[in-house]
Amino acid sequence: MTETTQHVIRPLTPETFPAWLALAEKHNGVWGGCYCSYFHEDTELTAKDDVDRPTFKQRLVAEGVAHAALVFDGDDAIAWCEFGSPVELPNIYHRKQYDAGEANPAPWRITCFFVDRDHRRSGVAREALDGALDLIAEAGGGEVVSFPNELVPGKKTSSSFLHNGTRAMFEKAGFTFERHIGKSKTVMRKTVPPASG
Repeated sequence: MTETTQHVIRPLTPETFPAWLALAEKHNGVWGGCYCSYFHEDTELTAKDDVDRPTFKQRLVAEGVAHAALVFDGDDAIAWCEFGSPVELPNIYHRKQYDAGEANPAPWRITCFFVDRDHRRSGVAREALDGALDLIAEAGGGEVVSFPNELVPGKKTSSSFLHNGTRAMFEKAGFTFERHIGKSKTVMRKTVPPASG
């Protein structure tokens, strides 16, 4: 658990899943009912098409193969940043293009953000990103890759298009730009040292 200036960061666990689910349900399942399951694949125990999306996500959390940093305001989750290994999160956009240019796959990737509509444009996504990086450090650290969008100056962009944050936010968090994939996505990387102690 990490304290921020305003909020508390907690990992997504069976205990925090109800707060995560409440946030997802407040927004009709997020991104058209995805429930933050798009980037996941079936596991040996759970098939995505055998259950509804909330149950699928809950089972992955119980299996220990769905990770996120949740930003809490009191008892309420108000944002999350999804992270995990490439095995846990294989379904990235432009995967063929990414894989073709990837000489050194990172052991961690960040794939998705979501912020409660009542807390947007207040820095909460950055809190979620920092929380995810702290949780990765606690898990031993290592290289982290993500695929944020590069915004076109002066062009309005839908928040659903920004499900993986922006290049500027990742640069402020110490990530280095490597290349573009697709029309507007980037590949960015950072090495996170293991947590001390």
